[in-house]
Order: sequence, then C-alpha cells, then structure tokens
Amino acid sequence: MASTYLTRTSSSPTNALKWTYSFWVKISSLSTSDDTFLLDFNTDDNNRSNIGFNGSQQLVVYEKVSGSTSQLFTSNRLFRDSSAWMHIVVSCDRTLSTAGDRTKIYINNVQETSFASQTNPAQNTTGIINTAVSTLIGKYSQNTYYFDGCLTHVHFTDGYAYAASTFGETDSTSGIWKPKTAPSVTYGNNGFFLKFENSGAMGTDSSGNSNTFTVSGNLTQNVDTPSNNFATMNPLDVSGNPNPPTFANGNLSVDSVATSQNATARSTLAVSAGKWYVEAKQVGTASPEFMRIGILGADSTTYVSTNQSVSGHATGYAYKSTGVKGNNQSESSYGNSYTNGDIIGIAFDADNGTIWFSKNGTWQNSATITEIQNGTTTNSAFSSISMTRYFMFASSMAGATSGLKYEWNFGSGFFGTTAVASANADANGHGAMEYAVPSGYYTLNTKNIKEFG
Repeated sequence: MASTYLTRTSSSPTNALKWTYSFWVKISSLSTSDDTFLLDFNTDDNNRSNIGFNGSQQLVVYEKVSGSTSQLFTSNRLFRDSSAWMHIVVSCDRTLSTAGDRTKIYINNVQETSFASQTNPAQNTTGIINTAVSTLIGKYSQNTYYFDGCLTHVHFTDGYAYAASTFGETDSTSGIWKPKTAPSVTYGNNGFFLKFENSGAMGTDSSGNSNTFTVSGNLTQNVDTPSNNFATMNPLDVSGNPNPPTFANGNLSVDSVATSQNATARSTLAVSAGKWYVEAKQVGTASPEFMRIGILGADSTTYVSTNQSVSGHATGYAYKSTGVKGNNQSESSYGNSYTNGDIIGIAFDADNGTIWFSKNGTWQNSATITEIQNGTTTNSAFSSISMTRYFMFASSMAGATSGLKYEWNFGSGFFGTTAVASANADANGHGAMEYAVPSGYYTLNTKNIKEFG
C-alpha cells in the first residue's frame, strides 16, 4: 500500500558479484510523474541501486556508483496492466565474460531482450546491490516515492544467479505461471524469502537466515495471489471528465475529486455466466446523495465520453444511495437509502440475468436469501437482463465534489485497510466477505471464473 515499505540493513555478502531478486507483483499505481520502487539498495544518492517502474511504466534496473551510472536497463515494454500478477526476476553474475549475460531480466519466465536503454555492468566490479547497505522494499530511499500494489514470494539470493524457472512453474490445469512454494535455492548471507504469511509479523524472513524486515506503515494481508487472482477496480477504465476518480489500496478504494462528475469505475474481471457475490462499502466525508453501485456492460464505452453514471447507461443496473434503483436514465423506488459506513452486497445471477442488492446484510425490496438461492425473481432489483454481453461490477460518484468514496471487496477480505469482521468464504472456499455468500454464488476471482463462470 502507498506510504508503506519494508527496510533492513544488509550485512557483508557471501559474494557481491552474484545475486538474484525474484518477486511477484500486482501493480496499482500508474503514476505518470513519479517512479515506483520495488527494491532499493543505497548509502546515499550517489551510491544506490534500485528496481522498479518509471513514470512511463517502463521497468528500470538502475545502479549508480560514486555518482556515475554503472548499470541501467530500461524496458521498451510498458507495464500498465493492473488486473493481473506478473513474475519479475533480475539475475546478476558479474563474473561472466560476455557483457550481455551479466544481468538477465525475466518477465513470467520469458527473458527480456528489448531495451530502450542498456548499460551492462563491468566485469568483476562490485555494485551497490548485495552489499552492506540499507535495503528497502516499496520505497525510494532519497524521496517519498512508494510502491502501491501487491507483492508476494519475494526472494533475494546472495552469491547465486538463478533463472526464473527456479522460482516458478506452470500450473498443470490452468496453464498459469505460478510460484513454487519451496524453491530449491541457496540464499547466502544477505538472502531472504518474504512470504507475507504471518499477518502479525509481515516482515518475517522464511529463508532460514532470520533476515527479517521492519515494516513501516500499514501493510495488509489478503487472499489475492498469483495462483488465484481477485478482481480490483480498473484505473484505466474510468469516466469523470475533467478529473476521473482516484484509486488506492490496491485499486480497491475509489475516491472522487473536487471536479469529478459522474465518475464511474469498473472492475478488472467481467462475467457473462455464473452466479457472483461482491460487496462495496460507502465511506468518505461528503454526502453520498449521488452514489450508485451495480453492474455495467463490458462493451459499453460511451459512458466515458458522455460522463454517464452506472444507472444512466442502457447496460447499467444500479442501486442508488437515495434508495432507488436505476437503468438507462430511469429510476424507481426500490429499497432503503444508504450512507457512509453502510456495506452494499450485490448478488448477480448472470445465468438468468437477475440482480439483487443488500444493505448491511439485509436484502432489499423484501427479498430473502432463500429466494436468491432458488432464483425467485419477484423481489429482485432487475430481472430479464440481456446476457448477450459480459458485465463488470461498477460504481459512480456524482455531484462534482470531493470526499465521495467506495471501498470494494471482491473477496480479498478488506475494505480499504480494515479487515472484514466475519470472513465468510464462498462454497468453493475462496474469499473473505463481511456477510454470508448466498449458496451457489461465488466471489470474483480467476479460479471461480474458470470453474463456475
């Protein structure tokens, strides 16, 4: 999360000329001005090395020694996908005679070979990474540049240069590149393995070295993993000219700005079949009079150019904070109003084109969970929704004011940085929801989509 990082001071290395950094990342912040730092070794501004993304979303591996650049790789490829996990490995062996072999970069087990800029390290020269200096994950030491997103299975090996296949493998059923839970590696003196599996001690090193990191800020744990990717909201798919909403907390918090108008955001995953349950919490400091939550057709693009709300679009179906329901600019009486602190549940039966909404666990319009489970549409918000397209979950904020905010839970178990109290999983054992998931409904993640979508 933004303003959160991990830090420790490295010791004398096993071999400063060889090292590997392997990590799985799901990016959130797509800054066009600031760099995003995933690893930083430094003594000062003239002696530092870091790995991260620049303001153009290129991957950068950079090193400066005594004020001069000794290593620089800037990818041609841009990394803007906030919907999926990716595996990044930087492997360095400075003893090799061929300059182009000394630093190898892998993305999802494919070696990166095309660079906008490339400066190879000199043979047998010690850099900054893997020396006895300050080590930071998620922050740039010389400024307040932070990483906003998710990390897992962070490995650093001291004295050993490994390929990406050492740390990952292809899932035999899904075909997805996923982490090896216990890769066969030697870590060396400065090596570490951060699983983030202990919620009470997130900086714990699992390599056997006890190279534990100190956590600064609020580092939260969730169930979103490379093996099961949960939906978030998509910062690349928004309306709200002249200023779209802002995103935080792994793109699960969507906030308005002062000049937002009908600021609409959609989820990263879409469905056209199956039965799905998600939650969104109304938070913020402004009156939520013009808040809407629901679903919006994935093929709908005019809402961006016309600044339409979810309920203003022909393929949008929403529950408004004033208690009405809306579709295609038409609203009618539905349920209770909701305000800051209320949690809205959405049960979407994409098999039968029906949607229900709940407020703090109570299904609206006199619907019951039994009716929802049985597919009884009498008290639904909308039925007979045409399922000739994919739908995304969506929210809108109107009123041209700041302080309007939704926090989504697609199963990750958090509203912002606050964990759900009940942690209700779906029938497949996935997700952590505040309220009970109706039988036959599932949280929105890739494993459930593959099996039930």
